[in-house]
Amino acid sequence: MHVIDSHTGGEPTRVILSGGPDLGSGPLADRARRLAEDHADFIRAVAAEPRGQVAMVCALLVEPVDPGCAAGVIYFDAAEVLGMCGHGTIGLAVTLVHMGRIAPGTHRIDTPVGPVGVVLHDAHTVTVTNVESRRITAGLTVDVPGLGPVTGDVAYGGNLFFIVDPSPLPVDPANIRALTDAGIAVRAAVHAAGSPVDHVIFHGPAVSETDHGRSFVLCPDDAYDRSPCGTGCSARLACLAADGKLAEGTEIVQHSIIGSSYRLSWRPGPTGGVIPSITGQAHVMAEATLIFDPADPFRDGIPA
Repeated sequence: MHVIDSHTGGEPTRVILSGGPDLGSGPLADRARRLAEDHADFIRAVAAEPRGQVAMVCALLVEPVDPGCAAGVIYFDAAEVLGMCGHGTIGLAVTLVHMGRIAPGTHRIDTPVGPVGVVLHDAHTVTVTNVESRRITAGLTVDVPGLGPVTGDVAYGGNLFFIVDPSPLPVDPANIRALTDAGIAVRAAVHAAGSPVDHVIFHGPAVSETDHGRSFVLCPDDAYDRSPCGTGCSARLACLAADGKLAEGTEIVQHSIIGSSYRLSWRPGPTGGVIPSITGQAHVMAEATLIFDPADPFRDGIPA
């Protein structure tokens, strides 16, 4: 299996160029569902240890449905097939230019939630125009063991998020373990309340005069996002716009828990949501051939 690894703001992306399962044709949402339902061993073998790494998102290249798209992609981590992935799209664009498949300029990428736009500014810098994002539920309060009542918004940015602002714990690198445990507990409480979110965001205050805030993002595989999380930033932009806290076209800088950053803005969407713009940088780290030895006892990854 031929792969190229990159990272976006510290968050790894593995682009799978060949050797993946045959998912047939048709809408990418259907192919993503087949990947989730029929190829769990493949997902874990590629994304989980020892072949993968914690927090890795994989990008399986497939034929796009939309002929105007430069590529089709299905994203997944070790736990779940994803609708979209912002950091992964930035990493994919940088990988495609590394391969010589695209040049700086404007392109489109087909995903299971619809085509997204990318502007490749240079070999590392990409702006993603995400799918329309929106707040679904404002001010949902859940009771979380060890934390008490926690209130947040349910919002969609390509994936489903529960966004808590302010965070119940300081959003500081020293608190990553505690924030992870809190995020897992909060997500379970939100699920129990009937909202099937896959990510949790704890938002903290700005750490400098030039940024909007620092966020901790819990991903479906219970790892934290090293980047500011593109789909999470999209969901947050929808909430800020709905609350009248960020004007159309105003750019802000969002930092991750490790200090990497995205530049963000929004414009109105056609059905009442927002169209997010996310600018970040990615760097290619490795190009490799993965080997799946039948004699390897961990050929299908280390069980969770």
